[in-house]
Amino acid sequence: MKKFDLRSKPWYATSVSVVIGVVLYVLLMRWADFRQSVDTFVGYFSPVILGCVLAYLINPLERMYENRVFRRVRSEKKRVGLSNTLAFATVVLFVVLLLLVLLPQLFESISTFVGNLDGYIASLEAVLESSGLLSRLNLDLDSLYSLVDSPGDILKSISTYLMNHLKSILSSSASAGRQLFQWIIGFMLSMYLLASKRSLRTGTGRLMRAMLGSARYAGATAFLRRCNAILSRYIVYNLLDSFIVGIVNAIFMLIAGMPYVGLVSFVVAITNLIPTFGPIVGCVIGAFALVLVKPWYALAFLAFTLVLQTLDGYVLKPRLFGSSLGVSGLWILIGVIVGGRMFGVIGILLAIPGVAILDFIYRDYLLPWLEKRRRRRDGSGSPGS
Repeated sequence: MKKFDLRSKPWYATSVSVVIGVVLYVLLMRWADFRQSVDTFVGYFSPVILGCVLAYLINPLERMYENRVFRRVRSEKKRVGLSNTLAFATVVLFVVLLLLVLLPQLFESISTFVGNLDGYIASLEAVLESSGLLSRLNLDLDSLYSLVDSPGDILKSISTYLMNHLKSILSSSASAGRQLFQWIIGFMLSMYLLASKRSLRTGTGRLMRAMLGSARYAGATAFLRRCNAILSRYIVYNLLDSFIVGIVNAIFMLIAGMPYVGLVSFVVAITNLIPTFGPIVGCVIGAFALVLVKPWYALAFLAFTLVLQTLDGYVLKPRLFGSSLGVSGLWILIGVIVGGRMFGVIGILLAIPGVAILDFIYRDYLLPWLEKRRRRRDGSGSPGS
């Protein structure tokens, strides 16, 4: 008996395309409700998801220790255990050192900024008056002076605000405590996940092979390996790139004798993680903080940031990322905008690897399939067929 196959029917491809289009239309029209449902569902498993993310981020460091530092250890169990322990110890040590170095700088910068706020306002007024902006824009800074006559008034305003919003502050503190507890649970869970990653990989592989068959399993694993290579390479090297940019910026500011070294360099490093718009935001924030001290500080900072971002874009990033993220700037910009609208900050941060994955899916899977389908259709419709 001949097997009935729907895929051989001429209307099958059109019907599937229509169904997919309808599903996407409904999903986009109800995107807010869909995202709220996903957020609610994800909230139940947030410590588990956080543990998986941390394990994924620490995994390259663990592999490096396993393949280079402990490669002579014959026992696989000991080699994996030593690599995991050293990887997590490295992460904890890095975070502790970063906090010990960065927090005093941040507190000092903020206290200095608040203490010199009167002088900064006077400097800003002098710059605006010399440029003629006050008269052209009809600005009046007396109201600003009446709000902040001295740093003591600022502290008084802050204390009044704290007393009036004590309930919301306590609620926010409790939420922050829950978030900290989730991070601790996620960090502990990531240790167990990395320790048992081989058994998890084996079990997942057996399940996929049973569901897909040998031929489709090989194609699926090749696809997942390529996605993993793009995503892991981007995350690791983007963190490394931002760290290098922040350190170089701090060295320049120290040599130039600029204030707020820790604060501005931290902002520059964090905003450098955001593609396309991030360096611009960091540059504007740093220049604004420095122009209140001395205008030439801001000019020097802007010039140095331009040089640094040029070297970062044309020298450092190509050496770190190689050709694995060869996507045009236009698609990256579109990915940043769409990803930010759909998923917020996470969508912006993962826009580049997302676009890179979609690009290779289009070039290596969708386009060859469409061309093959077109050739088959042309061949079936040729004379004598």
